[in-house]
Amino acid sequence: MGYYVEVEAGIRAFVEEVGTGRPVVFLHGWPQNHQLFEYQFNELPKHGFRCIGIDFRGFGKSDRPWHGYSYDRLADDVRVIVEALQLKNAALIGFSMGGAVAIRYMARYGGDRINQLLLLAAAAPSFTQREGFPYGMKKEEVNAIIDAAYKDRPNMANDFGRMFFASQISDSFRSWVNDQAFEASSQGTIKCAESLRDEDLRPDLAKIQVPTTIFHGALDRICPYALAMAMHEGIANSKLIRFERSGHGVFYDELAKFNQELLTSLNQVRYRIGNAGFVR
Repeated sequence: MGYYVEVEAGIRAFVEEVGTGRPVVFLHGWPQNHQLFEYQFNELPKHGFRCIGIDFRGFGKSDRPWHGYSYDRLADDVRVIVEALQLKNAALIGFSMGGAVAIRYMARYGGDRINQLLLLAAAAPSFTQREGFPYGMKKEEVNAIIDAAYKDRPNMANDFGRMFFASQISDSFRSWVNDQAFEASSQGTIKCAESLRDEDLRPDLAKIQVPTTIFHGALDRICPYALAMAMHEGIANSKLIRFERSGHGVFYDELAKFNQELLTSLNQVRYRIGNAGFVR
């Protein structure tokens, strides 16, 4: 079922739920929406999980305000939704930019209501190169993407999409992923690209105190594998799972392996805490 939650006065975020059981919150990447997790939503409810997909403001079916695209504000939106649903002992899954927002949520709110973090090809701890961090894109490269979004956003999305997967995918599937980018607002696309360029999550990593699993493709051309190693080093007791044949779209490039590893990680924490305390 789908519904809206008001995350700020006059601004609503779209949320879709599938299944019942332990809540699992999904945060999508730039510039897509929650539909990107279709092949996880098809699987997890079979195993007793309640999948909750959020469209960030400016993306998918959510409202499209002019403001509010910093990691802090996006994390605040997630917080409002988690509180509105009264979630407890939830797993938080963030892909790409969604992984960055998930990290900021954990640092900003002390992981309240969340007892497990899963980072998928996360755009963290910094999406761009900076002093002391020579990994990721150069800021000039992101500036070029932003400039292209101002001039020809559909072509920019197509070019970005060509870097997404390492496996052979159908033209129809690639079009489906690109169509999600086309659904996004231009303002949300541009302002979130600026956040990707400018935000630095390195100080946030040490604040994460829940079991954390990092899923990352060895062939990722958008968030290189060095980012995964930096997160693994910065997040205490985290686990890093390397997908040798995956690019940025780690959730699909090796779909069967990914879903199995995801279920294993989710079940390990679920079995540890039992079913007590799960509420809507």
